[in-house]
Amino acid sequence: MRNIEHIGIAVNNLETSNLLFEKLLGTPPYKLEEVPSEGVKTSFFKSGSNKIELLEATNPDSPIAKFLEKKGEGIHHIAFDVENIVDEIVRLKNEGFVVLNEIPKKGADNKLVAFLHPKGTNGVLIELCQEIQQK
Repeated sequence: MRNIEHIGIAVNNLETSNLLFEKLLGTPPYKLEEVPSEGVKTSFFKSGSNKIELLEATNPDSPIAKFLEKKGEGIHHIAFDVENIVDEIVRLKNEGFVVLNEIPKKGADNKLVAFLHPKGTNGVLIELCQEIQQK
């Protein structure tokens, strides 16, 4: 893992939360995106070299909807940038971590993503992110 790629925050209302974070950071989101396969709408903010992703559920069965129902708004995950997501999945499985999706899937912000089960990471959902190379 190279660095923290972003911190994901689950929110009840993306529009309201975008206004809040725009005031907080002094800049609007640089990207808005919907990921239908995950049942989520996202926005991304930059603060220096750091990124924050806000996530709003688009359907009641999505992972974000379930998280919000159980825990309320707040930090949902920490994402780490990796050079080769497939190799990193193998390495982490060999270290004993439970990978929730062993085949990387397309996530927001032009990334391939995979997640580690929070039961093995002190209760924190960990996301692995690899930039999708444009051909």
